[in-house]
Amino acid sequence: MRKRLRLPLLILLMGLSLPGCAHALQVGSVAKGKASWYGESHHGNRTASGEKFDMTEMTAAHRSLPMGSKVKVTSLSSGRSVTVRINDRGPFSKGRIIDVSEAAAKELGMIQKGVDQVKIEVLSIPGR
Repeated sequence: MRKRLRLPLLILLMGLSLPGCAHALQVGSVAKGKASWYGESHHGNRTASGEKFDMTEMTAAHRSLPMGSKVKVTSLSSGRSVTVRINDRGPFSKGRIIDVSEAAAKELGMIQKGVDQVKIEVLSIPGR
């Protein structure tokens, strides 16, 4: 029994020590960094929230925000903003703070670039 608990406990402890953990984020939190987008190759796959990914919806992946959180994403190069709902985990590329759906990327003007500098602002977190 002890061996079975070691790995989940280790994973939990590692997650709590990561910078930018969910407990550090709150409504009004702001962060700047790189955003990327994902679309057709993931369309229809299950997200971490359990729903099917729809590249035409305004959704995003974040490493630690609770599912259902709403985030305003502003492209620092175009000045455009969108509001997305967190329904997945990621990004898994170092140095990126959020992955947005293809629809959100189009609104932000970042489709051709693939990666863009953004500001994210937490607008709401379910239950808070």
